[in-house]
Amino acid sequence: MAGGGFTASSGTGGTDFEAKITPIVIISCIMAATGGLMFGYDVGVSGGVTSMDDFLKKFFPVVYRRTNDSGINSNYCRYDNQGLQLFTSSLYLAGLTATFFASYTTRRLGRRLTMLIAGVFFIIGVVFNAAAQNLAMLIIGRILLGCGVGFANQAVPLFLSEIAPTRIRGGLNILFQLNVTIGILFANLVNYGTAK
Repeated sequence: MAGGGFTASSGTGGTDFEAKITPIVIISCIMAATGGLMFGYDVGVSGGVTSMDDFLKKFFPVVYRRTNDSGINSNYCRYDNQGLQLFTSSLYLAGLTATFFASYTTRRLGRRLTMLIAGVFFIIGVVFNAAAQNLAMLIIGRILLGCGVGFANQAVPLFLSEIAPTRIRGGLNILFQLNVTIGILFANLVNYGTAK
């Protein structure tokens, strides 16, 4: 039975070129993969922050009062608050929306510039979250972080795939996912340390 597919003939025209593995390629891939580190940290830190008393007192006093109410046994009932849900989900919704714009930016402006735009979104989002005085500033910061996540998730894996030599492309491309996991681990360690 004939299978569908195309094969490139190796005898006509072009030459096969295997890129060399140089320190600059490895360093570039490691630096690009840190976009995953920022994403993982943002994902991990929101879970710990929403259970910290000081955070709840300042931004979600209704939830804080419910967490200290001994009559409520279910965590669902304690944390049932639309503002808290908006805080948590705004990063993901903004990331989803930003990905559509990032695909255009990646195509038109290139992968490196798209990663730089993601970094700017991350920095501005962190500044907003660190300086937040009310819920609106907190949500704006999370939305900006989500935009950084969307742009980074669009550009970083593509950049890693393009820059990596074919022999080690899979190993270098997995650096993004590895950094997401390390970011989540780091966020959980920070959450644990600040809770104690």
